[in-house]
Amino acid sequence: MSKILERKTVKRVRAALLAGGAKDTVIELADTARSAADAAKALKVPQGAIVKSLVFVIGDQPVLVLVAGDRVCLKDVLPRTFFLNGKVTRPRAEKVQKLSGFSIGGVAPLGLIQPMAVAMDVSLKRFPNIYAAAGHPRAIFKTDPLALRKLTGATFSYAVAAAP
Repeated sequence: MSKILERKTVKRVRAALLAGGAKDTVIELADTARSAADAAKALKVPQGAIVKSLVFVIGDQPVLVLVAGDRVCLKDVLPRTFFLNGKVTRPRAEKVQKLSGFSIGGVAPLGLIQPMAVAMDVSLKRFPNIYAAAGHPRAIFKTDPLALRKLTGATFSYAVAAAP
């Protein structure tokens, strides 16, 4: 087995998949997939089928937004989406790692080190299969939108993302 698939962060995602009743579909990519475009190219899939896991802080509450790779997150709607008050900030890399347990480029939507409310871009439902980071920039897992919603406890939202 590859060293990447044996990393602590990737093993946490693999365990979360199994604990949620899903299959361990984590694979290692030959090249980095730090961006949705990189991941789509490596997997030969549409960029929209890539899940961007974005950590924000509203007031002092961290939240996770899952956005299709061909969409942009509309951060101004996040307080209403999560029923929270406060300024929306996009934390720096060190804080993302502290909040989620993952480095930017490998932030997985599950296996987080602390619970977070999760909103999921409904446009991900355009694809029968979607691909999300699995704890490392070269590790991803394949799932479908409804399974990911179930695994993460996400709420589907029409408001969190739009075409650029």
